[in-house]
Amino acid sequence: MKILVIHGPNLNLLGTREPKIYGRRTLAQIDRLIAEYARERGVDVESVQSNHEGAIVDHIQRAADLGAAAIVLNPGAYTHTSMAIADAIRAVATPVVEVHLSNLHARGPERARSVTAAACRGIVSGFGHESYLLGVDAALRLARPGRRNATRRAAASPRKRPAPRRRARR
Repeated sequence: MKILVIHGPNLNLLGTREPKIYGRRTLAQIDRLIAEYARERGVDVESVQSNHEGAIVDHIQRAADLGAAAIVLNPGAYTHTSMAIADAIRAVATPVVEVHLSNLHARGPERARSVTAAACRGIVSGFGHESYLLGVDAALRLARPGRRNATRRAAASPRKRPAPRRRARR
């Protein structure tokens, strides 16, 4: 099984870019941690980074062709603005988990809204580089054969409810 990890704009500057917010690990170090973590779970990872919205859309659209069973996506600042990325996520069957190093809701109202999250299966935010690892775990759960169908079947099956009690006649 393969997971595609997509890093958005400015994440290539990790390690030097606002380390109080994003930490001191570089993108290369984070990619190595993700690859090792995934390998321990029997999964291959391909990581890509782009500062360009269209390239991110292309990666999302090509994920299935690359054999990716799921996508872990950090759209960076496009989180708050990109209908194109949100539409690409909606257009593919590959499940997408959105991740962020920082807690978006703790960084002000302009960053608390995610245009892309509504198109994703879920979001992990605020755990530093661990957000990616948690995102890998979520992606694995979504990608395991039968997992989604079993969950949907369980949700779709009616619950057995006790028969309504009849009032005794007087």
